[in-house]
Amino acid sequence: MIPTWAQIGYLVAAVCFIVALKALSSPRSARAGNALGAAGAVLAVVITFVAYKPDHLVPILIALGVGTVGGVIGSRRVQMTHMPQLVALFNGVGGGAAALVALMELGDVHDGQTVAAIATAFTILVGAISFSGSVVTFAKLQELMTTRPVIFPGLPVLFIASVLGGIALAGWLVSDPRVWVGILLCLIGLAIGVMLVLPVGGADVPIVISLLNAFTGLTVAAGGYVLGNTLLLVAGTLVGAAGTLLTKLMADAMGRSVFNILFGAVRGGSTLGGGTASDRPVISGGAEDVAILLGYANRVIIVPGYGLAVAQAQHTLRDLVEELQARGVKVDYAIHPVAGRMPGHMNVLLAEAQVPYEQLREMDEINGDFKSTDVVLVVGANDVVNPAARNTPSAPIYGMPILNADEAQRVIFLKRSMRPGFAGIENELLYDPRTTLLFGDARDSLTKLLAALKTV
Repeated sequence: MIPTWAQIGYLVAAVCFIVALKALSSPRSARAGNALGAAGAVLAVVITFVAYKPDHLVPILIALGVGTVGGVIGSRRVQMTHMPQLVALFNGVGGGAAALVALMELGDVHDGQTVAAIATAFTILVGAISFSGSVVTFAKLQELMTTRPVIFPGLPVLFIASVLGGIALAGWLVSDPRVWVGILLCLIGLAIGVMLVLPVGGADVPIVISLLNAFTGLTVAAGGYVLGNTLLLVAGTLVGAAGTLLTKLMADAMGRSVFNILFGAVRGGSTLGGGTASDRPVISGGAEDVAILLGYANRVIIVPGYGLAVAQAQHTLRDLVEELQARGVKVDYAIHPVAGRMPGHMNVLLAEAQVPYEQLREMDEINGDFKSTDVVLVVGANDVVNPAARNTPSAPIYGMPILNADEAQRVIFLKRSMRPGFAGIENELLYDPRTTLLFGDARDSLTKLLAALKTV
């Protein structure tokens, strides 16, 4: 039995998690919320050590130390552009850990404990799916493998057979909780996770990360039931619910269903275009030309994207915006829900550069302002302003809500090359007579642009 004082401590930790999640909904309180959540986790670990008094303390402390050092070093060294990969890895580790714990607890599940057996089987299967699926998403985002959908003849049949086999093995495990059956179930789960993510490509990968995050949360909650730990139940349920809501919101922002995102390529569609650079003529200009357009504008909207993060140009962009504001130009940042590689990617990047949060405006709030905007400056973004999402039914991003940059009087793109965006399709806005392209590294281009603006 868990001592009363430990249960109260777990309750305090659970409250920390709930309040932390609420605090993360606002940039003003996100830092405090993150610290509060971490404090709750530390409290829970300390209570567990004191209340349970584990026998094999030394190897546990060694494992805890190795994990802590690895987590701290990895988190501090990771670049902002690689944050989604880090999230995928952390998520996969959580699912894998839950599956391993459930396997170890199989020996304590006896005949007649049907609910505990069901929770154990669920944790093993879904935890394994989350682990292997997260590893594949990491490999795709890190470009250790192709980012394009990977399909092969017989994949749908093999996937369905694996799912049915997993369900059958889970039923067998419930009726006869043997370790070797649990291991087989875990292996089937690993295979399902790989086959679930392989057909997903392009900009859909971050949505799958969010879905797998929900899976991990559910496995932790089920694991909490198996272990009789209320805190794990609460924490897992919070993660599962948040991941599910985020997946739905991201899918809606893409104008797609979750089913289409996961299985669109298998059904004959695609989540990624051709990916080749175009040789069609465009209007390009120098920093001086663009500086004149910006310097004499009354209203400018900045559309940041993944290229801004890659170039680490957020501080230079902030300096440019401050120079424009000193001239009396009204400037806002238009933030698309899936700009970058995950929700909030641009918000965090710009917050790092001390950009006032009031200048960051969400898509629904700012879309009506583009018609009255003199210049839109697109820095490292592409798909989120691609009119094909509205006008081309055959495009893989068709139906995705976009920023209405094409409604502005002039559009300026800062691009390294004519390669398409993450969805791999051409952007017709690049060839519009009202569009000017400034080629080069984003930070380099912004530095030249700032210098030229000061001479206008």
